[in-house]
Amino acid sequence: MSPDTTEYDLIVVGGGVNGTGIAMDAAGRGLKVMLCEMNDLASATSSSSSKLIHGGLRYLEHYEFKLVRQALAERESLLRNAPHIMWPMRFRLPYQSHLRPAWMIRTGLFLYDHLAKRELLKGSNSIQFNGNSPLVSEIKKGFEYSDGWVDDARLVVLTAKGAQEKGADVRTRTRCSRAERDGKHWNVTLTDQLTGEETRLRAKAMVNATGPWVSSLFKDTLNIPAPKQIRMVKGSHIVVPKIHNEPEAYILQNADERIIFVIPYEDDFSLVGTTDVDYEGDPKKAVISKEETEYLIGIVNDYFKNKLTPSDVVWSYSGVRPLMDDEGGDAQKASRDYSFEVDGGKNNAPLISVFGGKITTYRKLAEAATDRICGFFPEAGDRWTRTAALPGGNFLSQDDLLNEFKIEFPWLPSGLAHRYVRTYGTRTRTMLEGCESMDEMGKHFGANLYAREIDYLADHEWARDAEDVVWRRTKLGLRLTAGELSGIQDYLDHRSQAPAHEVAHSA
Repeated sequence: MSPDTTEYDLIVVGGGVNGTGIAMDAAGRGLKVMLCEMNDLASATSSSSSKLIHGGLRYLEHYEFKLVRQALAERESLLRNAPHIMWPMRFRLPYQSHLRPAWMIRTGLFLYDHLAKRELLKGSNSIQFNGNSPLVSEIKKGFEYSDGWVDDARLVVLTAKGAQEKGADVRTRTRCSRAERDGKHWNVTLTDQLTGEETRLRAKAMVNATGPWVSSLFKDTLNIPAPKQIRMVKGSHIVVPKIHNEPEAYILQNADERIIFVIPYEDDFSLVGTTDVDYEGDPKKAVISKEETEYLIGIVNDYFKNKLTPSDVVWSYSGVRPLMDDEGGDAQKASRDYSFEVDGGKNNAPLISVFGGKITTYRKLAEAATDRICGFFPEAGDRWTRTAALPGGNFLSQDDLLNEFKIEFPWLPSGLAHRYVRTYGTRTRTMLEGCESMDEMGKHFGANLYAREIDYLADHEWARDAEDVVWRRTKLGLRLTAGELSGIQDYLDHRSQAPAHEVAHSA
């Protein structure tokens, strides 16, 4: 490497929730950090979850008390740090005596209420279902408890933004194509996935947070044996027109001991999932199977009066979860906990590899990983993320912020203002700076998506194509036609090629 090669303290490979979490934490402790992601942020597992901040009620059956306790404690921190993209949600568990006895459910909910301190979330209780219930008439009673909702992809993007604002260099569409240890440094080659251009840099430490690719990165990029393999489990979800009009989510038991969530989604839809199927092959090519669709629909139809057919599915997605697999057995019983493998140190540049994990504990995982990294950097600062608001999350309640926007932007339609609060929080002010009417929002692309918002996402949140905008930065893909999507892509293509002054003029 040439003498003028850029040098970093830490390079993080992988732009999912764990990689961005580590990058943000490490940058906030004073390390010079670079994060690279071969595709878009949250383009794989981290945007394919059930969108829940939860302790994992069903994990109690597998005796994962430590994981559940940690996740329950993290719910409170996350809900405080990102009130724009997370909020409390009540869950209803219809009682079926032949599946789990009532005493077992009560015991589980008692533990769920008391394993960790609760301040924001209500405790559990028993409920009765009457004739107005959306459930079939045979189901008369059940239970309620609290967990949280999260926009998973936005969580990743905002965490990456937080890392950038702490000084991290964040590069999307950038593949770590080669990394070689040279004594106390890693010599790294990055490849721009769009242009093919290569960049070389040096780093004192490296993190492999590539999720389903964590083991294969050793072979393909590092040219060293992987310390362990992960178990790839595919989870699939379907989105259908909303099954009921209640604000609560439902957790449905099934005879195979699995549970399925039915969650209110984007106002007009219900999100149904997830499956657990062992998976082999390229994680990017994972798609829902006909059998998985029928499985999810069958369980919903067993419980709800409103019956579904495959034609009701308006969207589906599948993600491959990289789970630790120490004991084998059913995919649903593979642990959602995480572990680190540390290679090197002293006279060899360290490599920290992340195996497993779940969204709810991402901050805790990142903190623990950064602690290990900072063992090699004695000058690094202290832990700081537990009470740190994510970008746009520096407010107390969505209702309060919405009322502020009504005064600041009286010309903004209430529905659009509500979406902005739940997407950008206080960063809405940055997006709308200098704008005084809807006419100044620029071209309308459908579903209340305007050029002003697309420009903001391209300039501030690494959006490069239509899919980035309508599926990961927002969920407007549920409401846009193919022609409208094409128009968004054309606008982004023109924007990337046009001089800056023309882009500003077109908006």
